[in-house]
Amino acid sequence: MANKTLFSSFRGTNVPKANTVNNAGGLAYAFSPEAALAQYSVTGCMNGTFYTSAENQLETLLKLSAKVDDRFLAQTAVYCREKGFMKDVPAFLCAVLANRDVELLSEIFPRVIDNGKMLRNFVQIMRSGVTGRKSLGSAPKRLVRQWLDRANDGQLVSASVGQSPSLADIVKMVHPKPDTAEREAFYAWLLGKPYDLEKLPALVREYEAWKITKIGPVPQVPFQMLTALDLGQKEWTEIARNAPWQMTRMNLNTFARHGVFKEKGLDEVIAKRLTNPAPIKRSRVFPYQLLAAYLNAGADVPKRVTNALQVALEIATENIPKVPGRVVICPDVSGSMHQAVTGNRPGATSKVRCLDVAALIAAAILRKNPEATVLPFMNDVVKVNLNPHDSIMTNAQKLASLPAGGTNCSAPLAWLNKHRRKADFIFFVSDNESWIDSPNYGWCGGGKTQTMKEWQQIKQRSPKAKMACLDIQPNGSSQAIENEDIMNIGGFSDQVFEIVSRFAKGELSNEHFVGEIKKIELRTPSKSLTA
Repeated sequence: MANKTLFSSFRGTNVPKANTVNNAGGLAYAFSPEAALAQYSVTGCMNGTFYTSAENQLETLLKLSAKVDDRFLAQTAVYCREKGFMKDVPAFLCAVLANRDVELLSEIFPRVIDNGKMLRNFVQIMRSGVTGRKSLGSAPKRLVRQWLDRANDGQLVSASVGQSPSLADIVKMVHPKPDTAEREAFYAWLLGKPYDLEKLPALVREYEAWKITKIGPVPQVPFQMLTALDLGQKEWTEIARNAPWQMTRMNLNTFARHGVFKEKGLDEVIAKRLTNPAPIKRSRVFPYQLLAAYLNAGADVPKRVTNALQVALEIATENIPKVPGRVVICPDVSGSMHQAVTGNRPGATSKVRCLDVAALIAAAILRKNPEATVLPFMNDVVKVNLNPHDSIMTNAQKLASLPAGGTNCSAPLAWLNKHRRKADFIFFVSDNESWIDSPNYGWCGGGKTQTMKEWQQIKQRSPKAKMACLDIQPNGSSQAIENEDIMNIGGFSDQVFEIVSRFAKGELSNEHFVGEIKKIELRTPSKSLTA
């Protein structure tokens, strides 16, 4: 009889050979340029990660941008900003497009460069020379002037916060022509030139008057414009009482430090604000940012407020799909996942790790799919007991406390095969840098990833099974090659879960994630700038 190990009916069938090695040296499947650009765009923050430096990320983005056509580049920039809620990469893609197709750039510019922070990012990248030129050029200057002309007074005041370049620097570069006395006075105020106080926009007049007298309501200017002033508990309490949602989330410890919560009933006011569904959705908050606020809240922040952050997290993740059938969730808890999710930034590295994000996503999916099996993995599957009825925060913290090790993405699939388990939908959250299960570690000449081998066995038991692999760090490869039953996706926003839900229901095209980007219409709809 022929050797069953060698000639098994399923072994190797339709399993392609790996064609690259990943950053950890393990066998992997290289993404197409379009898929790789998509992954980098929605996960890259232009900072160093566990496996690669910021400089290498930038070089990779430049190479990938050169390999895709202008239209896909523009579509990726729009998707990255409008759906992925990213900042640096969409501005970078616009800067690349400025050297390739200014007409396309003109169409997408108002959608991607939609606030003052994005405007400064774009100008900074253009002036750096990394995309091919060190000056803005006539067309980009015109687009920046149009941005300034469209912006209202509040948006310009918000844009005035920040440096390198400042809004004043940008105004000096592009020389906008003010069409009203108010706008002319504002530019003079911004540039430190003489101005007529009575002609300033009302918001700026209020701010200048309040700086002197500290009488009356605190003006509704950006938080950063107030922090440099000598403010007491009374002023800080007024700021906290009227702060917008995003500012509130980011400054709970600041409020506590200035005695804000000594004001009777203010903790309830802030808790209600944090749990208001409308601003949560409008703020483009990532769920992990709420986790960060919860983990960083000091002892002086009232329990009512920290509890509100847990409620806000439940609201922010309500878009996570309930998937029919047998669901398996596989969060990566390996050592590389202990890297800050937004990479290393000197003086500003996030305390939130990739591990925390993976744990949070897994816990949120479990909440919507309480019968799901959770298989955390490193070298092998790690045992954990989770109650799906506990809060997402509680289960996320349990998962994030598991021991670390090497990365073996095939481990959960091997566990399912060993126990002869069937599955309808398998969801991975990982950095995809598997290496322990590579039979030819460091060599890409002929192996097949163990993940695909194990997947083939699962398909024998569960022919209709699907697998989604969510990548939360930028890289150009995967352990599972994309086909009609396998999707690779990246990102942090709730758009990820909408795509995953549609994939599970068989509603996506064969191109999956890339296909969603290609659906982006480039004609700019009527839309105002965001604050």
